[in-house]
Amino acid sequence: MNELERLIRKKIESEGPISVSAYMALALQHPSYGYYVKGEPLGHGGDFTTAPEISQMFGEMIGLWGAEIWRQLGKPASFALLEMGPGRGTLMQDALRATAKVDGFHQALNLFLIESNATLRAQQEAKLAPFAPRYIETLAALPPLPLLVIANEFLDALPIRQYMKTTDGWRERFVGLQKDELVFVLGDAAVALPFPDSLAFFELAPQAVALAREAAAHIVAHGGAALCVDYGYATPSGQDTLQAVSRHATVRNPLERPGEIDLTAHVDFSALRAIAAKEGAQVSAVVRQADFLRGMGIELRAEQLKRRATGTQSYDIDLALHRLTDEAQMGALFKAFAFASTVIQDLPGFP
Repeated sequence: MNELERLIRKKIESEGPISVSAYMALALQHPSYGYYVKGEPLGHGGDFTTAPEISQMFGEMIGLWGAEIWRQLGKPASFALLEMGPGRGTLMQDALRATAKVDGFHQALNLFLIESNATLRAQQEAKLAPFAPRYIETLAALPPLPLLVIANEFLDALPIRQYMKTTDGWRERFVGLQKDELVFVLGDAAVALPFPDSLAFFELAPQAVALAREAAAHIVAHGGAALCVDYGYATPSGQDTLQAVSRHATVRNPLERPGEIDLTAHVDFSALRAIAAKEGAQVSAVVRQADFLRGMGIELRAEQLKRRATGTQSYDIDLALHRLTDEAQMGALFKAFAFASTVIQDLPGFP
């Protein structure tokens, strides 16, 4: 039993069962023992690999997306570029390399990052040093400038609340103790929430919705756009999507070894879409990652790279393209969604 599990057990023993959201917050973001606060989760030696680490093409497509949004905004002389959860800084490094020849773009950008992991911060600062990234804790710290937001595999790691339909109504799922083991339990009282009658299980992501609301409000007030790429669903699935990963393999019990394994849940894009629209932003359709990347020209980029590649390099480029766009790989599970100020006439990569 690790130290974080001891703390969680003491909390449950003294206060009673805690929500799934509270458990995830402790397991992932505890200031001393949280999964995302310590260590390095990315790469072959970590627990998972993200799209930017698979190929430079992913970040390049994101960079071209941002440059086109900036152009449609009228090429403002100063704007904020924010990445939430930038990992090793690979996506942003590739995005900024791809836009190096876009006249005025780099001169106008002010780079902001949201990152809690000190190890990853050091890597980000090294890769992005020419752009002097500034770290912020909340969107409220952003200056009143046009804003471009990039969130790739960030929202899935935000805590969720879970609810199950029972014979006496909807009841929230908690984490409690039974026979000295951390287990899922249901709350004693039913809660009155307007979930669809057709579903037996429902998940809410309050932090993800709050971030979307803040970003949309800023964008409506000052101009800009936000791009979210993550695994998730366009409409509520009615499934328990909480999952745990360690060393690139699924962990059967998400309550084991808190702080040592990754916890994520599928993103409900319909909730983000609704809140952004409510704030007055225009919203895109929710599309497959494969369709977004193809719409941005990733296949053409792959051919360009292969013209200067060796045989082995060409094979690697094809393999990366396959992983990013094939339905059986990341192409269909991962979705892309964007919202923007109404001045944007055409959201690149979206129908």
